[in-house]
Amino acid sequence: MADGRVNVQGAFPLVEPEMTDRRVDADVPVVEFDKVSLAFDDNVVLREVSFSVHAGRMAMLLGPSGAGKSVVLKLILGLLTPDSGTIRVNNQRLDRMTDAEMMTVRGDIGMLFQESALFDSLNVSDNVGYRLYEEIHLPADQVQRRVEEVLGFVVLEEYIDRMPSELSGGQRRRVAIARAMASRPRLLLFDDPTSGLDPITGRTVVDEIIKLRDLEHVTSIVVTHQLPDAFYIATHEAARRNGSLAIVSADEQKAEEASFIMLRDGRIYFEGHVADLRASKDPYLQAFLSGWVPPLI
Repeated sequence: MADGRVNVQGAFPLVEPEMTDRRVDADVPVVEFDKVSLAFDDNVVLREVSFSVHAGRMAMLLGPSGAGKSVVLKLILGLLTPDSGTIRVNNQRLDRMTDAEMMTVRGDIGMLFQESALFDSLNVSDNVGYRLYEEIHLPADQVQRRVEEVLGFVVLEEYIDRMPSELSGGQRRRVAIARAMASRPRLLLFDDPTSGLDPITGRTVVDEIIKLRDLEHVTSIVVTHQLPDAFYIATHEAARRNGSLAIVSADEQKAEEASFIMLRDGRIYFEGHVADLRASKDPYLQAFLSGWVPPLI
């Protein structure tokens, strides 16, 4: 639209007040890396990487293939252990944890994989509710209610009985988002969430990521190779207008809530906000961005 507003289908249904009234302290780091290094034999993947992501904020991890972006996510999940340095998630130091304690940390993290990773033999309802059934052991009626809520959030409640094979690529990705958020995690990790999707379908997925940040105040880390998506997420916000929901252009202050972290040769090469990245005269950054020139706000 001419004013930069994008309408999102439907109102914002089926979401309880406790979901949308989640209070966060933006001064509190949810994820902290302090001089984290990791190597596989002679291949050094990360070299003294330090950064933090604060509550309710978002970090975009950029960089060429093999730069270590997905490795960062695996370290946060405790699937890998750093050679040196410390990692804290929700103020808990991961390298000092037992396996049982690590499972508790993972219980407060939602993960969206590149290929959605839905169970082909389960319908949408059972896919979304799987963690609630198998790990949290909620009663069936509570699981069903929560499944309906989160499918309403991604505007897929009418697909509750469909099988994954009956969904489009974008719908599967949105079901995966619903599954990731079903247990109300405080931290969501997205690994190339729009990879393999056409631009229009990809836009529906990034709209859901924006909604999670702005309406549920979820802290998130987004690994992406899709620069247009990263800039779109950083420069737009979700807003309720006349009982419905819209994705609108964000002001400069809102845009600064998203940080960009670029990895190169195992180190953080750039860290800053969207305006900093746009204004940079660094030759490497300009070459990296040369495939797509972000428009001015």
